[in-house]
Amino acid sequence: MTKLISPFKILARDENSKARTGILYTKHGMVRTPVFMPVATQACVKALTEEDLNYVGAECLLSNTYHLYLRPGTEALKKLGGLHNFMRWNKSILTDSGGFQVHSLSHLRKITEDGIWFKSHHDGSKHFFSPESVIESEAAIGSDIWTCLDVLMPNSAHKADLRRALATTKLWAERAAAHYKKIVPEQNIQQNEDGSFSVGHSILFGIIQGSIYPDLREEAAKHMARQDVHGFCIGGLSVGETLQEMNTAVEATIPHLPEGKPRYLMGLGTPIEILECIERGVDMFDCVWPTRVARNGQAMTSEGKVNIKNNAHRLSEEPLDKNCDCWVCKRYTRAYLSHLYRAGELTSHRLISIHNIRFLIKTMERVRAAILDGTFRQLKKEIIEKYK
Repeated sequence: MTKLISPFKILARDENSKARTGILYTKHGMVRTPVFMPVATQACVKALTEEDLNYVGAECLLSNTYHLYLRPGTEALKKLGGLHNFMRWNKSILTDSGGFQVHSLSHLRKITEDGIWFKSHHDGSKHFFSPESVIESEAAIGSDIWTCLDVLMPNSAHKADLRRALATTKLWAERAAAHYKKIVPEQNIQQNEDGSFSVGHSILFGIIQGSIYPDLREEAAKHMARQDVHGFCIGGLSVGETLQEMNTAVEATIPHLPEGKPRYLMGLGTPIEILECIERGVDMFDCVWPTRVARNGQAMTSEGKVNIKNNAHRLSEEPLDKNCDCWVCKRYTRAYLSHLYRAGELTSHRLISIHNIRFLIKTMERVRAAILDGTFRQLKKEIIEKYK
Protein backbone atom coordinates (compact mmCIF):
# COMPACT_ATOMS: atom_id res chain seq x y z
CA MET A 1 0.00 0.00 0.00
CA THR A 2 1.20 3.52 -0.84
CA LYS A 3 2.81 5.42 2.03
CA LEU A 4 1.00 8.50 3.26
CA ILE A 5 2.32 11.86 2.08
CA SER A 6 2.76 14.40 4.87
CA PRO A 7 1.44 17.77 3.63
CA PHE A 8 4.13 19.75 5.45
CA LYS A 9 6.58 22.14 3.82
CA ILE A 10 9.61 23.39 5.77
CA LEU A 11 10.51 26.94 4.75
CA ALA A 12 13.60 27.59 6.88
CA ARG A 13 15.68 26.19 9.73
CA ASP A 14 17.51 28.08 12.44
CA GLU A 15 21.28 27.59 12.16
CA ASN A 16 21.84 27.65 15.93
CA SER A 17 19.06 25.32 17.11
CA LYS A 18 16.49 22.80 15.87
CA ALA A 19 13.84 25.49 15.38
CA ARG A 20 12.17 25.53 11.99
CA THR A 21 9.32 27.34 10.29
CA GLY A 22 6.98 25.84 7.74
CA ILE A 23 3.43 25.35 6.51
CA LEU A 24 1.09 22.46 7.30
CA TYR A 25 -1.63 22.13 4.66
CA THR A 26 -5.08 20.78 5.54
CA LYS A 27 -8.36 20.48 3.65
CA HIS A 28 -9.29 23.89 5.15
CA GLY A 29 -6.10 25.72 4.21
CA MET A 30 -2.65 26.59 5.51
CA VAL A 31 -1.37 26.48 9.08
CA ARG A 32 1.91 28.39 9.42
CA THR A 33 4.30 26.91 11.96
CA PRO A 34 5.38 27.36 14.70
CA VAL A 35 1.72 27.81 15.57
CA PHE A 36 -0.33 28.33 18.72
CA MET A 37 -3.79 26.75 18.52
CA PRO A 38 -6.53 28.18 20.78
CA VAL A 39 -8.52 25.46 22.56
CA ALA A 40 -12.16 25.11 21.56
CA THR A 41 -12.79 22.02 23.70
CA GLN A 42 -16.57 21.94 23.23
CA ALA A 43 -16.72 23.75 19.86
CA CYS A 44 -16.00 27.09 21.54
CA VAL A 45 -12.98 28.95 22.87
CA LYS A 46 -14.30 30.13 26.23
CA ALA A 47 -15.93 33.59 26.04
CA LEU A 48 -14.93 34.07 22.37
CA THR A 49 -16.73 33.92 19.03
CA GLU A 50 -15.65 32.81 15.57
CA GLU A 51 -15.26 36.49 14.66
CA ASP A 52 -12.93 37.04 17.63
CA LEU A 53 -10.76 34.08 16.60
CA ASN A 54 -10.50 35.25 13.01
CA TYR A 55 -9.58 38.73 14.26
CA VAL A 56 -6.69 37.52 16.43
CA GLY A 57 -5.29 35.52 13.52
CA ALA A 58 -5.99 31.94 14.62
CA GLU A 59 -5.31 29.46 11.82
CA CYS A 60 -6.11 26.22 13.64
CA LEU A 61 -8.22 25.38 16.69
CA LEU A 62 -8.14 22.34 18.96
CA SER A 63 -11.35 20.53 19.89
CA ASN A 64 -11.83 17.40 21.96
CA THR A 65 -13.29 14.11 20.76
CA TYR A 66 -14.31 12.96 24.26
CA HIS A 67 -16.37 16.07 25.01
CA LEU A 68 -17.92 16.33 21.54
CA TYR A 69 -18.75 12.60 21.57
CA LEU A 70 -20.75 13.10 24.77
CA ARG A 71 -22.24 16.50 23.91
CA PRO A 72 -23.74 17.32 21.40
CA GLY A 73 -22.82 13.83 20.16
CA THR A 74 -20.92 12.78 17.07
CA GLU A 75 -24.07 11.67 15.26
CA ALA A 76 -25.63 15.08 15.89
CA LEU A 77 -22.53 16.78 14.50
CA LYS A 78 -22.62 14.53 11.43
CA LYS A 79 -26.25 15.46 10.77
CA LEU A 80 -25.43 19.15 11.25
CA GLY A 81 -22.71 19.10 8.61
CA GLY A 82 -19.68 18.55 10.85
CA LEU A 83 -17.92 20.70 13.41
CA HIS A 84 -16.85 23.41 10.97
CA ASN A 85 -20.41 24.10 9.88
CA PHE A 86 -21.71 23.74 13.44
CA MET A 87 -19.43 26.45 14.85
CA ARG A 88 -19.11 28.46 11.61
CA TRP A 89 -15.34 28.07 11.48
CA ASN A 90 -13.76 27.88 8.02
CA LYS A 91 -10.13 27.21 8.98
CA SER A 92 -8.39 24.13 10.36
CA ILE A 93 -9.39 22.08 13.43
CA LEU A 94 -7.36 19.40 15.22
CA THR A 95 -9.19 16.97 17.49
CA ASP A 96 -7.53 15.44 20.52
CA SER A 97 -8.50 11.78 20.86
CA GLY A 98 -9.80 12.25 24.41
CA GLY A 99 -7.17 10.11 26.13
CA PHE A 100 -6.21 12.92 28.49
CA GLN A 101 -9.84 13.53 29.51
CA VAL A 102 -10.45 9.85 30.16
CA HIS A 103 -7.21 9.77 32.22
CA SER A 104 -8.46 12.68 34.34
CA LEU A 105 -11.60 10.67 35.11
CA SER A 106 -9.64 7.73 36.53
CA HIS A 107 -12.39 6.96 39.04
CA LEU A 108 -14.85 6.54 36.15
CA ARG A 109 -12.83 4.44 33.68
CA LYS A 110 -11.26 1.04 33.10
CA ILE A 111 -8.50 0.43 30.55
CA THR A 112 -8.28 -2.91 28.72
CA GLU A 113 -6.17 -4.03 25.77
CA ASP A 114 -9.19 -3.47 23.51
CA GLY A 115 -9.92 0.09 24.65
CA ILE A 116 -11.31 2.18 27.50
CA TRP A 117 -14.61 1.77 29.32
CA PHE A 118 -15.70 4.99 30.99
CA LYS A 119 -18.68 6.69 32.54
CA SER A 120 -19.89 10.06 31.36
CA HIS A 121 -19.11 12.84 33.82
CA HIS A 122 -22.49 14.35 32.80
CA ASP A 123 -24.94 11.55 33.62
CA GLY A 124 -22.95 8.43 34.54
CA SER A 125 -23.86 6.59 31.34
CA LYS A 126 -21.38 3.91 30.26
CA HIS A 127 -19.33 4.22 27.04
CA PHE A 128 -16.43 2.50 25.27
CA PHE A 129 -13.58 4.03 23.27
CA SER A 130 -11.41 1.86 21.06
CA PRO A 131 -8.68 3.02 18.65
CA GLU A 132 -11.10 2.33 15.82
CA SER A 133 -14.15 3.99 17.36
CA VAL A 134 -12.18 7.19 18.06
CA ILE A 135 -11.21 7.38 14.38
CA GLU A 136 -14.89 6.86 13.49
CA SER A 137 -15.88 9.67 15.87
CA GLU A 138 -13.31 12.05 14.44
CA ALA A 139 -14.59 11.26 10.95
CA ALA A 140 -18.12 12.17 12.08
CA ILE A 141 -16.83 15.36 13.70
CA GLY A 142 -15.13 16.23 10.42
CA SER A 143 -11.95 17.75 11.87
CA ASP A 144 -8.89 18.31 9.68
CA ILE A 145 -6.32 16.58 11.90
CA TRP A 146 -7.19 13.38 13.77
CA THR A 147 -5.20 11.89 16.65
CA CYS A 148 -4.86 8.30 17.87
CA LEU A 149 -6.27 7.05 21.17
CA ASP A 150 -3.53 6.80 23.78
CA VAL A 151 -2.99 5.90 27.43
CA LEU A 152 -1.81 8.74 29.65
CA MET A 153 -0.29 7.91 33.02
CA PRO A 154 0.81 10.35 35.75
CA ASN A 155 4.57 10.95 35.72
CA SER A 156 4.66 9.80 39.34
CA ALA A 157 3.61 6.26 38.32
CA HIS A 158 6.06 3.36 38.62
CA LYS A 159 8.18 2.94 35.55
CA ALA A 160 6.89 -0.60 35.02
CA ASP A 161 3.33 0.75 34.84
CA LEU A 162 4.44 3.49 32.44
CA ARG A 163 6.10 0.87 30.24
CA ARG A 164 2.89 -1.20 30.13
CA ALA A 165 0.86 1.91 29.29
CA LEU A 166 3.30 2.74 26.50
CA ALA A 167 2.97 -0.77 25.08
CA THR A 168 -0.81 -0.29 24.91
CA THR A 169 -0.43 3.15 23.31
CA LYS A 170 1.87 1.68 20.63
CA LEU A 171 -0.58 -1.13 19.89
CA TRP A 172 -3.48 1.31 19.67
CA ALA A 173 -1.53 3.56 17.31
CA GLU A 174 -1.03 0.64 14.93
CA ARG A 175 -4.75 -0.17 15.04
CA ALA A 176 -5.75 3.47 14.57
CA ALA A 177 -3.42 3.89 11.57
CA ALA A 178 -4.83 0.74 9.96
CA HIS A 179 -8.42 1.86 10.55
CA TYR A 180 -7.65 5.33 9.18
CA LYS A 181 -6.78 3.75 5.84
CA LYS A 182 -10.13 1.97 5.83
CA ILE A 183 -11.97 5.21 6.54
CA VAL A 184 -9.89 7.21 4.02
CA PRO A 185 -8.97 4.65 1.32
CA GLU A 186 -8.13 7.27 -1.31
CA GLN A 187 -5.12 9.27 -0.18
CA ASN A 188 -5.95 12.54 -1.91
CA ILE A 189 -2.85 14.64 -1.20
CA GLN A 190 -0.98 16.19 -4.10
CA GLN A 191 2.24 18.19 -3.98
CA ASN A 192 2.22 21.15 -6.32
CA GLU A 193 5.12 22.52 -8.37
CA ASP A 194 5.79 25.29 -5.81
CA GLY A 195 6.10 22.78 -2.96
CA SER A 196 2.65 23.47 -1.52
CA PHE A 197 0.08 20.71 -1.08
CA SER A 198 -3.54 20.20 -2.10
CA VAL A 199 -5.30 18.17 0.60
CA GLY A 200 -8.67 16.54 0.04
CA HIS A 201 -9.20 14.68 3.31
CA SER A 202 -8.43 14.67 7.03
CA ILE A 203 -4.92 13.70 8.13
CA LEU A 204 -3.72 11.57 11.06
CA PHE A 205 -1.23 12.28 13.86
CA GLY A 206 0.13 9.58 16.17
CA ILE A 207 0.69 10.28 19.88
CA ILE A 208 4.05 9.63 21.55
CA GLN A 209 4.03 8.86 25.27
CA GLY A 210 6.83 7.77 27.62
CA SER A 211 6.52 10.12 30.60
CA ILE A 212 9.77 11.87 31.66
CA TYR A 213 12.02 8.88 30.95
CA PRO A 214 14.37 9.39 27.99
CA ASP A 215 14.57 5.66 27.19
CA LEU A 216 10.78 5.34 27.04
CA ARG A 217 10.51 8.51 24.94
CA GLU A 218 13.11 7.17 22.51
CA GLU A 219 11.32 3.83 22.28
CA ALA A 220 7.98 5.54 21.68
CA ALA A 221 9.39 7.93 19.08
CA LYS A 222 11.14 5.20 17.11
CA HIS A 223 7.96 3.12 17.08
CA MET A 224 5.79 6.03 15.98
CA ALA A 225 8.27 7.01 13.27
CA ARG A 226 7.64 3.59 11.70
CA GLN A 227 3.86 4.11 11.60
CA ASP A 228 2.17 5.45 8.49
CA VAL A 229 0.92 8.78 9.87
CA HIS A 230 1.12 12.37 8.65
CA GLY A 231 2.54 13.91 11.82
CA PHE A 232 3.32 13.40 15.49
CA CYS A 233 1.91 14.49 18.84
CA ILE A 234 4.15 14.54 21.90
CA GLY A 235 1.78 13.73 24.76
CA GLY A 236 2.11 13.23 28.49
CA LEU A 237 3.99 16.47 29.18
CA SER A 238 2.96 19.81 30.70
CA VAL A 239 1.24 17.79 33.44
CA GLY A 240 3.30 18.83 36.46
CA GLU A 241 6.87 17.95 35.53
CA THR A 242 9.64 20.53 35.80
CA LEU A 243 10.74 22.58 32.79
CA GLN A 244 14.02 20.66 32.73
CA GLU A 245 12.21 17.30 32.78
CA MET A 246 10.01 18.45 29.91
CA ASN A 247 13.01 19.67 27.91
CA THR A 248 14.84 16.39 28.48
CA ALA A 249 11.82 14.38 27.32
CA VAL A 250 11.52 16.48 24.16
CA GLU A 251 15.26 16.13 23.48
CA ALA A 252 14.93 12.34 23.77
CA THR A 253 12.03 12.34 21.30
CA ILE A 254 12.79 14.73 18.43
CA PRO A 255 15.97 13.11 17.01
CA HIS A 256 14.07 9.89 16.27
CA LEU A 257 11.28 11.51 14.25
CA PRO A 258 11.49 12.11 10.49
CA GLU A 259 12.42 15.68 9.63
CA GLY A 260 9.68 16.18 7.06
CA LYS A 261 6.66 15.70 9.33
CA PRO A 262 5.13 18.17 11.82
CA ARG A 263 5.56 17.79 15.60
CA TYR A 264 2.90 18.93 18.04
CA LEU A 265 3.43 19.16 21.82
CA MET A 266 0.06 18.79 23.47
CA GLY A 267 -1.23 21.14 26.16
CA LEU A 268 1.63 23.64 26.27
CA GLY A 269 0.92 27.37 26.43
CA THR A 270 3.28 29.60 28.42
CA PRO A 271 5.78 31.72 26.46
CA ILE A 272 8.86 30.19 28.14
CA GLU A 273 7.73 26.59 27.59
CA ILE A 274 6.75 27.22 23.97
CA LEU A 275 10.05 28.93 23.11
CA GLU A 276 12.10 26.19 24.77
CA CYS A 277 10.28 23.56 22.72
CA ILE A 278 10.50 25.51 19.45
CA GLU A 279 14.26 25.63 20.01
CA ARG A 280 14.21 21.83 20.29
CA GLY A 281 12.24 21.32 17.06
CA VAL A 282 8.54 21.41 17.99
CA ASP A 283 6.12 23.04 15.52
CA MET A 284 2.64 23.12 17.07
CA PHE A 285 1.17 24.00 20.48
CA ASP A 286 -2.18 24.35 22.22
CA CYS A 287 -3.29 25.26 25.73
CA VAL A 288 -6.23 26.61 27.74
CA TRP A 289 -3.76 28.65 29.79
CA PRO A 290 -4.16 32.07 28.05
CA THR A 291 -7.94 32.06 28.48
CA ARG A 292 -7.87 30.46 31.93
CA VAL A 293 -5.55 33.10 33.38
CA ALA A 294 -7.57 35.81 31.59
CA ARG A 295 -10.58 34.78 33.67
CA ASN A 296 -8.37 35.37 36.74
CA GLY A 297 -7.40 38.85 35.57
CA GLN A 298 -3.96 38.00 34.21
CA ALA A 299 -2.67 39.33 30.88
CA MET A 300 0.48 38.47 28.96
CA THR A 301 2.29 41.52 27.60
CA SER A 302 5.55 42.42 25.88
CA GLU A 303 6.81 43.53 29.31
CA GLY A 304 5.75 40.36 31.14
CA LYS A 305 2.64 39.40 33.11
CA VAL A 306 0.08 42.00 34.23
CA ASN A 307 -2.44 41.23 36.98
CA ILE A 308 -5.28 43.63 36.24
CA LYS A 309 -6.74 43.16 39.74
CA ASN A 310 -3.69 44.83 41.33
CA ASN A 311 -4.28 48.31 42.81
CA ALA A 312 -1.63 49.83 40.55
CA HIS A 313 -4.00 49.50 37.57
CA ARG A 314 -7.18 50.97 39.09
CA LEU A 315 -6.52 54.47 37.77
CA SER A 316 -4.12 53.64 34.96
CA GLU A 317 -4.92 55.13 31.56
CA GLU A 318 -2.34 52.90 29.89
CA PRO A 319 -3.41 50.03 27.60
CA LEU A 320 -2.66 46.46 28.65
CA ASP A 321 0.29 46.46 26.25
CA LYS A 322 1.45 49.53 24.31
CA ASN A 323 3.18 47.23 21.81
CA CYS A 324 0.09 45.12 21.09
CA ASP A 325 -1.95 45.56 17.90
CA CYS A 326 -5.22 44.06 19.22
CA TRP A 327 -8.30 46.25 19.45
CA VAL A 328 -8.53 45.71 23.20
CA CYS A 329 -5.21 47.50 23.65
CA LYS A 330 -6.14 50.17 21.12
CA ARG A 331 -9.49 50.92 22.74
CA TYR A 332 -9.49 50.22 26.50
CA THR A 333 -7.44 51.30 29.49
CA ARG A 334 -6.13 49.16 32.31
CA ALA A 335 -8.41 51.16 34.63
CA TYR A 336 -11.49 50.07 32.66
CA LEU A 337 -10.42 46.42 32.52
CA SER A 338 -9.64 46.53 36.24
CA HIS A 339 -13.10 47.90 36.93
CA LEU A 340 -14.79 45.20 34.83
CA TYR A 341 -12.87 42.46 36.63
CA ARG A 342 -13.57 43.86 40.09
CA ALA A 343 -17.25 44.34 39.25
CA GLY A 344 -17.53 40.71 38.15
CA GLU A 345 -18.42 41.68 34.59
CA LEU A 346 -17.89 38.77 32.20
CA THR A 347 -16.76 41.18 29.51
CA SER A 348 -13.40 41.31 31.28
CA HIS A 349 -12.96 37.58 30.54
CA ARG A 350 -13.60 38.15 26.85
CA LEU A 351 -11.41 41.22 26.45
CA ILE A 352 -8.38 39.82 28.27
CA SER A 353 -8.79 36.48 26.49
CA ILE A 354 -8.76 38.22 23.11
CA HIS A 355 -5.58 40.04 24.09
CA ASN A 356 -3.83 36.96 25.51
CA ILE A 357 -4.51 34.81 22.46
CA ARG A 358 -3.48 37.62 20.14
CA PHE A 359 -0.27 38.00 22.17
CA LEU A 360 0.64 34.33 21.69
CA ILE A 361 -0.29 34.31 18.01
CA LYS A 362 1.72 37.50 17.44
CA THR A 363 4.62 35.91 19.32
CA MET A 364 4.47 32.98 16.87
CA GLU A 365 4.50 35.46 13.99
CA ARG A 366 7.64 37.05 15.45
CA VAL A 367 9.23 33.62 15.95
CA ARG A 368 8.58 32.62 12.34
CA ALA A 369 10.13 35.87 11.11
CA ALA A 370 13.12 35.43 13.43
CA ILE A 371 13.80 31.90 12.17
CA LEU A 372 13.73 33.22 8.61
CA ASP A 373 16.20 36.03 9.33
CA GLY A 374 18.44 34.10 11.73
CA THR A 375 17.59 35.94 14.95
CA PHE A 376 15.56 33.29 16.79
CA ARG A 377 17.96 32.88 19.72
CA GLN A 378 18.02 36.64 20.23
CA LEU A 379 14.22 36.85 20.21
CA LYS A 380 13.90 33.90 22.58
CA LYS A 381 16.27 35.54 25.08
CA GLU A 382 14.41 38.85 24.84
CA ILE A 383 10.99 37.29 25.57
CA ILE A 384 12.15 34.92 28.30
CA GLU A 385 13.82 37.77 30.18
CA LYS A 386 10.34 39.29 30.59
CA TYR A 387 8.78 36.04 31.83
CA LYS A 388 11.34 34.59 34.21
